[in-house]
Amino acid sequence: MRPPTTSVAAEATRVVGAARTMRVRSASAPPPGRSVNEDLVFRLGPMTGVLDGASVPEGFDTGCAHGTAWYVRHLAARLGLAEAVRPTATLMSNLAAAILAVRADHGGECDLDHPGTPSSTVCLLRDGGDHVDYLVLCDSPLVLDAGGRVSVVTDDRLDAGTAELRAMVAALPGDVDRVTRLRRAVDMQRARMNRTHGYWVAAADPDAAFHAVTGTLPLRGAGAVRRAVLLSDGASALVEQFGLLDWAGLLEVATAAGPGALVDRVRAAERDHPDRLRRHKAADDASVVLCEFDTGQP
Repeated sequence: MRPPTTSVAAEATRVVGAARTMRVRSASAPPPGRSVNEDLVFRLGPMTGVLDGASVPEGFDTGCAHGTAWYVRHLAARLGLAEAVRPTATLMSNLAAAILAVRADHGGECDLDHPGTPSSTVCLLRDGGDHVDYLVLCDSPLVLDAGGRVSVVTDDRLDAGTAELRAMVAALPGDVDRVTRLRRAVDMQRARMNRTHGYWVAAADPDAAFHAVTGTLPLRGAGAVRRAVLLSDGASALVEQFGLLDWAGLLEVATAAGPGALVDRVRAAERDHPDRLRRHKAADDASVVLCEFDTGQP
């Protein structure tokens, strides 16, 4: 029997006045054989989130003395502080404040203008009592069950840019070696980070927060949110890369079997699925946060 692959699990409940009850379960794990998880799941008061730090290919510089895991930990902590200090501010505004604060946390010893400076996707959900606010920045999607319909909130700008970059790299002459192709692809992607007509991600520029996909949904009435799942792209790969589930199916597995079961399915697909060899990573950090709301009448 294989040992369980989930390394982080949590459950919490919050009731505010006559607000709905939000129950949160989560799981997050690095790939087997790797000790460092560059994803991070968190619950900070009424806000929960998934951060997916950008892995740095071997041999590439970042201009930073700290690294990706350090960045996601500090960003989560700064998000929690921003939320505590300004609970009525927009998620965009609090994310911008958090990014700016992490700039200061670097302590002046890092080149924050370096194109490879540490970065992270952001997926947030905040319980507002009679509504929820959400924010999605880069490729960590949010799956929603609202009004009896399952939908997904995505930011596909990185995916669109990556497809174009792959085409450009594929068009290089046949005598260009694999290492050179990888370096060209990484350099081109870095040049598009946090740029108009490129893609946006939390890094060193607080302006990126204001390019996030955001919205507000009710927790009461016919269109009320019943469930939500926040994902890193390592977990959403079950739908987006392996095609083993649709979004509704993913939500059902997370609800019935728990977030850890989704991570286990990711590991099985990375090991056995025929499409695994087409991925640029053999395995990835995978994170899932499931939020469930009381559906009783107020």
